[in-house]
Amino acid sequence: MSESAQIEVRDLTMGYGELVVQEGIRFTVSRGEVFVIMGDSGCGKSTLMRHMVGLHSPMAGDVYYDGEGYWEADEERREALKRRFGVLYQYAALFSSMTLEENVSLPLVEHAGLAAAAAREVARLKLALVGLAGFEQHYPSEISGGMKKRAGLARAMALDPEILYFDEPSAGLDPLTSRRLDDLVLEVRASLGTTIVLVTHELPSIFELGDHAVFLDAEKKTMTALGTPDELKESPDPKVRAFLSRGRL
Repeated sequence: MSESAQIEVRDLTMGYGELVVQEGIRFTVSRGEVFVIMGDSGCGKSTLMRHMVGLHSPMAGDVYYDGEGYWEADEERREALKRRFGVLYQYAALFSSMTLEENVSLPLVEHAGLAAAAAREVARLKLALVGLAGFEQHYPSEISGGMKKRAGLARAMALDPEILYFDEPSAGLDPLTSRRLDDLVLEVRASLGTTIVLVTHELPSIFELGDHAVFLDAEKKTMTALGTPDELKESPDPKVRAFLSRGRL
């Protein structure tokens, strides 16, 4: 593992029961970079992210954070490692019965032990950081899809994580809103130095955000390319080239 690598996925095999989804997955993510997990629908992109954030245990292999194996650690240590990262799920996963302020406050109270008043103050700061100042008392049903994604990002950032995971953040958004979300991701990385792992099949986001990327092949059930998005556009693998050029080879 290189000195700059913050995350290392080492010989990971993923599956459900007897079914193998992907095997032999290996790559590193450097501190402060945006790393993209991409591939066709159903290839296991979100499954890989769930393994990396501790929601699903691998059939083989492990995920290392600064050289420490997540799945070989005991439960107490895993919980400590989880506090180092935040997650923005595909549909923001906000609690509909809570205001945006309450949604962002929740992890601060539950995991950081902040008093309610202090948690609300931090929540307002996080919402302002993603452009939602003035919407603290709104409920998720009262705001747009793009605003929900930004609120989900504010909640993912609540505990000041070193690493942020995004699962298809642009899903369901129009192109302009998607671009604004991409810009926000870059602002977060620039201002906080956060390492970002992004699951997406959106080509504009891949080329705009990605420092490096891995391609998962659903048929071969393994990774078939690793490099910068521009390098992968010239990959010897025709499927990778087709994916990154929308089939215009």
